Amino acid sequence: MRTKINTALKEAMKSKDALRLSTLRLINAAIKDREISLRGKGEDETVSEGDILGILGKMVKQRQESARAFEEGGRLELAEKELSEISVIEVFLPKQLDADEASAAIEAAIAEAGAESIRDMGKVMGVLKRKYTGQMDFGAVGPMVKDKLG
Repeated sequence: MRTKINTALKEAMKSKDALRLSTLRLINAAIKDREISLRGKGEDETVSEGDILGILGKMVKQRQESARAFEEGGRLELAEKELSEISVIEVFLPKQLDADEASAAIEAAIAEAGAESIRDMGKVMGVLKRKYTGQMDFGAVGPMVKDKLG
């Protein structure tokens, strides 16, 4: 994943694509920040693939929120920039699960965790995060899990 991002960064430099270049630099900076925080905790300094997917997912969510706020404030040019950055970041994320796939994944996670009640929601979310990081919005999945367990 890091190699893919760095290759894209070099290509953006060669093609002088300023938006893509700045977004890729932000991605690298976020990954480096994670490495530094891991080093501070005395943990292994390498950032895993799952960590990178989590970082990218968080970056997309932040930009969606910013774009929404800019649109509400009438700053359409800034909202457009945020949406453009999202399209650059999403290139590195796996395909998002649709509603049916997410529902099936939740059912499988409930079975795997042996969940029987709402108290087991943490176990189910743990299974989902381990298997589907970057492929689903866990903020939206939480209520779905709650419905199935409740």
